[in-house]
Amino acid sequence: MHPRRPDGFDGLGYRGEPGPGGRASEPGHWVSSPPDIPGSRNLHWGEKTPPYGAGTPLGLNEEPGLGAAGPGAEQLNRFAGFGIGLASLFTENVLAHPCIVLRRQCQVNYHARNYHLTPFTIVNIMYSINKTQGPRALWKGMGSTFIVQGITLGTEGIVSEFTPLPRELSHKWNLKQIGGHLLLKGLTHVIAMPFYSASLIETVQSEIIRDNPGILDCVKEGIGRVVGLGVPHSKRLLPLMVLIFPTAVHGVLHYVISSIVQKLVLFVLKRDNSHNLPTESSTSVQSMLDAYFPELIASFAASLCADVMLYPLETVLHRLHIQGTRTIIDNTDLGYEVLPINTQYEGMRDCINTIKREEGMLGFYKGFGAVIVQYTLHVAVLQLTKIIYSTLLQNVS
Repeated sequence: MHPRRPDGFDGLGYRGEPGPGGRASEPGHWVSSPPDIPGSRNLHWGEKTPPYGAGTPLGLNEEPGLGAAGPGAEQLNRFAGFGIGLASLFTENVLAHPCIVLRRQCQVNYHARNYHLTPFTIVNIMYSINKTQGPRALWKGMGSTFIVQGITLGTEGIVSEFTPLPRELSHKWNLKQIGGHLLLKGLTHVIAMPFYSASLIETVQSEIIRDNPGILDCVKEGIGRVVGLGVPHSKRLLPLMVLIFPTAVHGVLHYVISSIVQKLVLFVLKRDNSHNLPTESSTSVQSMLDAYFPELIASFAASLCADVMLYPLETVLHRLHIQGTRTIIDNTDLGYEVLPINTQYEGMRDCINTIKREEGMLGFYKGFGAVIVQYTLHVAVLQLTKIIYSTLLQNVS
């Protein structure tokens, strides 16, 4: 059984030498790279990497739209683009983690009188928690979030390998392929659901009563949730079968919204850049910025739109996952003291009706100020890396 490689696979290229008769060998050796880190060369089947130093219409060792540059400048361009991508990933997964912690605590805190809809109150409560419990209280559960991401990616790859469900959509897609692709996304979120629940508990559990968890406790507790062993839970704990539908719906909708927004933003940005065709007077700096930053901007806009649009559903989902787990969270009104979670929702519909009746429509948006802080911080980091990147390129040129 030969492993199937998706049609949309992106790689750095293949390493091949010219075969007999001067013809290049068929692409067989691929070097994979993360698709969301700019600066990598994306090739597909049938495309060939030109030999180093081969002449092109744009000049020696020159890429389209990047202007003439020496080997040192080209290496710096690629290194800077890779660094920009890493800075974006660092911001999304590490620097923004305190915002995620506060956001989730506010979402599950049905006691809260302060909904923290603005970034000002969120920053104030962050300062209070940090002063009372220390910095660890804002970065708790970060390791488990990486584990859940790894489990999700691994599960998606394994399921797509042994089923006809496509992991990527080709350019000539049809409704059957889209349905199979979305089914794969839904199955992936359902399989990772127990580990997501364990990770959610680690991020909202108060540091005051929390023991030092191991890095693999998320995996152990997730497996225990499936087989019914491990930490004792209350009778209000919802069965995993009740959580399947809201978890799959949230995961699939988040993916669909972010994918559509990302493609639309990328299309608009590339269309605007195509009007400014590269000329001899155009600088290499601007060309490189036009090459790298549209993808980062599109990814940022896609994640922001999906999080904002699905925030009410995420609030419901987190409350259902946390119910019956005997979790004690921080008091998000004061920044000190702790509160138990003693909800008694019967399911998704009952949770929605209860929040609407007891907390109002704004109850679905508790902690929304953390989202504003998170993406404001992301914009600041992108702008800072853009300034540093432009300065480096100008010094080289």
